[in-house]
Amino acid sequence: METNWNICFLIFFRKVKQFKCSTYGKYLRIQHPAHGGYDNGASYNGRKEKDDALRVTLAVGKKLEDAGYNVLYTRTTDRYDSPFEKAQIANRSGADYFISFHRNSGINPNTYSGTQALVYETGTEAARLGEAINQELVDFGFKDLGVVERPGLVVLRRTQMPAVLMELGFINNEADNALFDQQFNQMVDAIVAGVEKAV
Repeated sequence: METNWNICFLIFFRKVKQFKCSTYGKYLRIQHPAHGGYDNGASYNGRKEKDDALRVTLAVGKKLEDAGYNVLYTRTTDRYDSPFEKAQIANRSGADYFISFHRNSGINPNTYSGTQALVYETGTEAARLGEAINQELVDFGFKDLGVVERPGLVVLRRTQMPAVLMELGFINNEADNALFDQQFNQMVDAIVAGVEKAV
């Protein structure tokens, strides 16, 4: 039996039989890459979080589209929207899940490493999604920093669907960057596998 979902990146998903204008597909995802425009996010040796976030968002979205999913994005270029605006975009979409891609950063370079899923509250559907993606990324090669509650984050608190913020390694850790860059396609495949296992 085929199931249809809406997913918004920052990502969102909704389990429905159709979405707007009788558009059918397995899922609709609206993806949001973190930061953008004047907001670089974390940076390290000229590397900017906003660029890494956009790159992985577009790659994950393309894989999902190729697999028959409908995908929407909060941004596909270097543009800034506030966290409140991002949550509003997600809510207006009518999607069921929301995932935001980020890179983490430590005070000192090469001190911290790993992947982490941030959610409003553990023991929820959002946490289950975060756990699935995080585990695939751990199996891929990142250190496991687990699923952590962050109820103060606007994109987790103000979205009306289960929301997950994924930290894809530390931008100021050379080993994490090597995983991100040298095995980028495998990392994208791991994220997609986690999404599909959870939904």
